[in-house]
Amino acid sequence: MPSAPNILAIVGRPNVGKSALFNCIAGCRIAIVHEQAGVTRDRISATARWHDKTFEVIDTGGIAFMDDEKTGDLLAAATRQQAEIAIEMANAVLLVVDVTAGVTPLDREIARKLRASGKPVFLAVNKVDNDARARGVDEFAELGFDPLFPIAAIHGLNVATLVAAATEDFPAAMAGESAPPTRLAIVGRPNVGKSSLINSILQSERTIVSEIAGTTRDSVDAPFTHGEKPYILVDTAGLRHRRKIASSVDQFGLMRAERSIRECDVAVLVLDAMDGVTKQDKKIGGQISEANRACVILVNKWDLAAEEEQKGKREEGRGKKPKSFRQEYEEALRKELFFLDWAPVLFVSAKTGKNVADLFRQVALIEKEMGRRVETPELNRLLSRAMQSYPPPIVGGRRFKIYYAFQKPGTPPMFTLFVNDEQCLTPHYRRFLVDRIREALGFHGCPVRFQLRQRARRRFVPGSGEKKLRSEEDFS
Repeated sequence: MPSAPNILAIVGRPNVGKSALFNCIAGCRIAIVHEQAGVTRDRISATARWHDKTFEVIDTGGIAFMDDEKTGDLLAAATRQQAEIAIEMANAVLLVVDVTAGVTPLDREIARKLRASGKPVFLAVNKVDNDARARGVDEFAELGFDPLFPIAAIHGLNVATLVAAATEDFPAAMAGESAPPTRLAIVGRPNVGKSSLINSILQSERTIVSEIAGTTRDSVDAPFTHGEKPYILVDTAGLRHRRKIASSVDQFGLMRAERSIRECDVAVLVLDAMDGVTKQDKKIGGQISEANRACVILVNKWDLAAEEEQKGKREEGRGKKPKSFRQEYEEALRKELFFLDWAPVLFVSAKTGKNVADLFRQVALIEKEMGRRVETPELNRLLSRAMQSYPPPIVGGRRFKIYYAFQKPGTPPMFTLFVNDEQCLTPHYRRFLVDRIREALGFHGCPVRFQLRQRARRRFVPGSGEKKLRSEEDFS
């Protein structure tokens, strides 16, 4: 089992540029950078590769107060707790301050806390992008950290010097690279329990859990190892209807959540058991389907439906086998999410941890299914039998034909079909063919895609006495 990576934590008060520094070190825009204070609330992490070093870099929410100061802002208190956990986990800490604001009382309090932690601390004086601001750097010497590192994170100025110093004692990466971790995007409406689910999996308060809808503002990456296999759990902002987006920060969070769906390996669609399938749930499921992502449907808060389940079996009619409440629930769910009928359904309680472990068993099965390969002769025989048993409809005077098919390498599964006219393949008949492939070959939990290559139509060339192809190839 590989050893845990070294951790570099970024801390500081709100709006000093921590997220900009995090993005610079991670090498991509992961954390939302915005002038509004308090945008980052959870711990956001990423694997960073800096020259010969590989480590985990963690961005924390801005610390608005220290110690046990009384406050009515529960989210601010939770954000501070997340930052303290990151400091405890870290091998080295970057304390970020703002040269334009000078030394503040909160900077002094955070610095005092970090000195007491005993962790190596590197003071990054941010927003030093001209000579006038550079003259204000020495003021921060009173915080007691030497040397000072003047940087401009948004432009990447002097960040390399800072990171080189902070990671000097980190071990170099081992030769050879392991398989990339599987990315699981936890998606759903606000307040269905996405953050609670991740905390249940990690067995820690990794993300802030609150009854306030919209607590998670950004997509939070949480590296995790289960049975020696690496995963990245992506906690996303709740996907609201665009009409309900109140600010640009919420808009950025929505865009990140949608991108997390497109970039994940498996999307975990979290539903609220008490609400059933809502219109917004169906819209999010549609995004997963359109992005061609593997999917697990996870019905959370199932413990709250226990009373209904305890009612026992219900008779649907004389002579029919009675169905349990869970069976009835799943049938109704699949009717609403018919376009994800291939996705497994799990009934869990993130709060109690019941059945949460089943998620990784399902993900392992899905990954195996996504790697399934079908021999070309078997595929062509299967499609031929399907079309003979149920011929395609006539569209515009033509009937859809498949001349040849094969499976392309890669995931999710994609089948290239050489056809007479792609316009003749109706949505209904496409679904019929996909269903026949699933019945015979599996591919449970992952999408099945078709790539159509249409045969070029022949056209009559005057004076030639014969029809010629529009191009030199038979198929476009």
